[in-house]
Amino acid sequence: MRYAAFGAGGLAAVLALAWGLAGCERKPEEKKASGPPPALITVTQVKRGGFDVVEETLGTLEALIDPKIGAEVAGRVATVHAGTGKAVRKGDLLATLDAADLALQNQADRAEVKRLEALLAQQDALVARQEQLAAKGFVSSHAAEDVRAQRAALREQLAAATARAGLSGRAVGKARVLAPDDGFIETQIVSPGDYVKVGDPLFQFVSDRRLRAHLPFPESVLPRLARGQAVHLTSPLAPGRVFEGRIGEIRPGVLEGSRNLDVLVDMDNRDGRLRGGGTVNATVLVDRRADAVTVPEQSVVLRPAGKVVYAIVDGRARQRPVKAGAKRDGAIEILEGVQPGETVALDGAGFLTDGAAVAVKEKGPGQGKAGGPRK
Repeated sequence: MRYAAFGAGGLAAVLALAWGLAGCERKPEEKKASGPPPALITVTQVKRGGFDVVEETLGTLEALIDPKIGAEVAGRVATVHAGTGKAVRKGDLLATLDAADLALQNQADRAEVKRLEALLAQQDALVARQEQLAAKGFVSSHAAEDVRAQRAALREQLAAATARAGLSGRAVGKARVLAPDDGFIETQIVSPGDYVKVGDPLFQFVSDRRLRAHLPFPESVLPRLARGQAVHLTSPLAPGRVFEGRIGEIRPGVLEGSRNLDVLVDMDNRDGRLRGGGTVNATVLVDRRADAVTVPEQSVVLRPAGKVVYAIVDGRARQRPVKAGAKRDGAIEILEGVQPGETVALDGAGFLTDGAAVAVKEKGPGQGKAGGPRK
């Protein structure tokens, strides 16, 4: 009877509660997507103006002054004043050879010169007397001619002795080995006590005052290179500095292995910032165009149709196949496909497809709001 009494009002309450809970658990219907959101990009404009066409390469430096300093006289090495790695100035003393024997020889040569000078003075007096006697008829003219011939022979002997004295004096000076230029001792070859003959190497010397850059270029570049073309060179040893040079020579052969041309550029390095054996980045100006059409390199992307840029028209990306030319400083020349003044995608161009909706998220180079030209 209790359940029967509960049935009418209680059942209605339970049903109402259940329907209320079911209503609370229902999720609102999701809206159907209307399509992908617009791609966020930056834009720029196609530019027209001057454009330098260059060829770039990585080269190496060679020191033009790197002689082996050899012994000019024979002797024993007495002292060595410059070791490996030492910086020297022109005329600095590098080593000294034992010059005692050379000094004695020079002393003997100078003594011979003095002896011949005395004989020549005596012969001059004898010639004067003989000429006076011949003029008075006391001696024959042949006697005067004989003493004059003896005087001429003495003069030649004196000249030869003077030359020998000069050579031996120079030999004494050559016992002092001097630096031929400003530079560095790359290798010390001899030590004190070594006996050296004429021509034996003593030091390997190197000077960086004059350098030569060896620049490898592909064979295909040869028609655009010529002697005298300007070259800009930079080096990690001198950050921020640009060295100027000109092509001095293009080697006629092709390097084995790399199949590159060897282009030579001589450089003045008086301040010593560069070093032989170092590397340089070289840029050769091969052409200058006054009316080139260019876009940033990142605006050009590769697609099945080839290289393309995306022109932005009415909020959508329109694919434009292009013919690209030379590159320089982050810009690329466009030979065909777009016109100056058109707005093209910059950042994000690689993620676009033809007809995709776009939204400009920030100002691109040279742009104003929403990709329009900056005033």
